[in-house]
Amino acid sequence: MALAGCYTALVTPFTDDLELDGDALSRLLSFQSENGVGGVVMAGTTGESPTLTHEEWRQMLAEAVARMPSRSLVVAGTGGNDTKKSVQLTREAVDAGAGAALVVDPYYNGPSSVEIRREHYAPIAEAAGEVTVIPYIIPGRTGTQLAPEDLALLARSHPNVRAVKEATGDAANASAIRALCGKDFSIFSGDDDKTLSFMTAPSISACGVISVVSNVAPRAVTDMVSASLAGDRATAEALAAALKPLFELVTVKTEERVMDRNVAVKARNPLPIKTLSSLLGMQVGRCRPPLGRMTRSGLNRVLENARKVWRDTPEIFEPIERHFDVSISDRLGSPKFVEGLCYDDY
Repeated sequence: MALAGCYTALVTPFTDDLELDGDALSRLLSFQSENGVGGVVMAGTTGESPTLTHEEWRQMLAEAVARMPSRSLVVAGTGGNDTKKSVQLTREAVDAGAGAALVVDPYYNGPSSVEIRREHYAPIAEAAGEVTVIPYIIPGRTGTQLAPEDLALLARSHPNVRAVKEATGDAANASAIRALCGKDFSIFSGDDDKTLSFMTAPSISACGVISVVSNVAPRAVTDMVSASLAGDRATAEALAAALKPLFELVTVKTEERVMDRNVAVKARNPLPIKTLSSLLGMQVGRCRPPLGRMTRSGLNRVLENARKVWRDTPEIFEPIERHFDVSISDRLGSPKFVEGLCYDDY
């Protein structure tokens, strides 16, 4: 059966001293479950996987397998730029009960596409047995890219490679994947803001999204994907329009004035979504270094967009109020809730 739906790339919650917060993790998982997501990705790059210890990775995966209902797929982040380690993590994920493994293209090392296929993904797929392996193609962050042709060859030689997280931002690349991999291959959008266009484009026919925004809006993103899969384009488009201010927060770009010069600052995932989650009272904590805090102007952008959503479509945030027992109006209106969420100066 082809995979489809909204899968949340879950953030990792930390305590004030940046240790894994097990209680907060349980609350996040139950929040996702209550709001109908098709699956959760544990310890992926949105979950700050490069900063997690092996034991933390195990703990997160075990918690998800224990807490998520059988209808929800638990996807383990097992990628990295050390193939031997990824093979080991994939084997452990299978043994722990994960339903799939999400494997990012190996970053920094600089392998060619044929090397990525033969030397990296092939042994990982073999280690997974019959469990699904989902390559994650995001050249803007990895500096490498598995080409559509190599993905198609990989899927032919390893039938458990039956899906991809497509985050190139390039519709032509996604169309090439569909043409080469066939109609039964599952293409997940890796960019929230491109989900609907990828799902409705006949040349792509994406099956859903591996979402960042569903950390704070799981019901709304799930409903958008479900409406699109059901052919209810009007409902899907209305939800996409309502979610647009949140989609704009996956990456927040600002220009800061420093030493009489303009400096471009890009707050990248997971920093903005974790900042928003904290602002809304979801108790996820800070990011681990080297990630830190947003600039004041970046935080103001988060506030502005969140207030717009609350003003125009409060039903998007109402599940947070119920589950985390908070007042969104208070969280977005009181200065005390922004304390510590940004740098005081550049």
